[in-house]
Amino acid sequence: MTESAPRVLQMRLVVETDDYDEALRFYRDVLGAEQELQIHGDDGEKVTILQVGRATLELSNPAQVDMIDRVEVGRRVSPKLRVAFEVADADGTTQQLVEAGAELVAAPTRTPWDSLNSRLEAPAGLQLTLFEELG
Repeated sequence: MTESAPRVLQMRLVVETDDYDEALRFYRDVLGAEQELQIHGDDGEKVTILQVGRATLELSNPAQVDMIDRVEVGRRVSPKLRVAFEVADADGTTQQLVEAGAELVAAPTRTPWDSLNSRLEAPAGLQLTLFEELG
């Protein structure tokens, strides 16, 4: 990287949700994302920024996504955008999120890259991967 190249300081995934209160409950109160900022406007506008730890941008070609889906789910299920959260306990967190309203797509599965990964359809229309690093 040259000295004049821009440097990214933060990645923020912006998600529009029809059920703001349910999404906030799910991601903040159940998943445990820490609230950084919340602003409510005079005309019903609402935004909450949640801290979810370190952010990375994973770029994959279709063949890679197909392979990951085969390993984790057994078939192609990924949309163009999928959100992955590293958690300390994939089994327990998966169960908590299902109890909180997420739909289980695939139970935690040990991957060839030595992580335990599950898939969920979650509030705000997001497909989630929960992963626990085992190695």
